Amino acid sequence: MYVLVFFTGYAFFILYFINVLTSHLCTKKEIPEEHQPGIFRTINILMTILLFSSYLGTQ
Repeated sequence: MYVLVFFTGYAFFILYFINVLTSHLCTKKEIPEEHQPGIFRTINILMTILLFSSYLGTQ
């Protein structure tokens, strides 16, 4: 149970931090506004898969 609580908090922190970094990347590289939702969606899906697989690896 403690592992689930830890990983949930860890996952939210990681996803938030990755989204902040992605936002800075889009700003620095001047990526058009219409492309940004696709970039965020792709990165968030891939990070969620990685976090979920790392959680399953601890079980």
